[in-house]
Parts: sequence; structure tokens; C-alpha cells
Amino acid sequence: MRPPSYEPLYYISVAARLVECHPQTLRTYERLGLVAPVRNDSNVRLYSDRDIERLRQIQRLTQEMGVNLAGVDVVLKLLDQIEQLQSEADRLREQIENGPKSLPAAQPVRIEIQTSSEGQ
Repeated sequence: MRPPSYEPLYYISVAARLVECHPQTLRTYERLGLVAPVRNDSNVRLYSDRDIERLRQIQRLTQEMGVNLAGVDVVLKLLDQIEQLQSEADRLREQIENGPKSLPAAQPVRIEIQTSSEGQ
């Protein structure tokens, strides 16, 4: 399964049909910061496949699990944070597996100790 695309493709009416809800619902979700569609030069909302997946996730949380929109916001932020942490863990795991050659080279540190001749 390939990851969903971030490319903005769908007008609000098409996105609403894809997730089977009213366009005004999508506007509400945007106003609440639950989804952030791209806007073109004419200020028209364009939704990506990733946005559609997020809208479906919002619907599952609200309709199937009974979570209110404030709770959805918390859940989505936590899921985003988990995704970022997983990416960071994957990156670090790859660096460890590839050994020192993939790590940045250590730079020599020069420490100068200055002695004070005060008081002599």
C-alpha cells in the first residue's frame, strides 16, 4: 500500500462526496484546524488524498467512537506526534545500522587553557 499523496486534487464538493458529508462540515473542520486544505490562487480549497484520509479518520472518531471534535483534535495531534517520532526513530535506527560512516564526522575540539599571571 503506497502512502497517500499530499498533492491537492479535489474541490470541496468532490471531497465532501468522497467522505459522504456536507461541504459545510469540511469548512467547520478547517475552521477548527482539524484539516488544512491547500488554497489555489483563486482561494479555492483543494484537498489531497492525505486530507481525504484524515477526514475519514475524523468521521471514524466522531461517528463510530463517539469522540467530540475537541477530542478529535487531541487524538489527531497525538497521532501526528507519533508519526513524527516514528520517522525520527527510523532515521536513527538506519544511522545505527549503517555504522559510523553514516554519522557526521567528529570534529576535533581545541581547548585553550589560559593561566592568569595576576597576583604574582
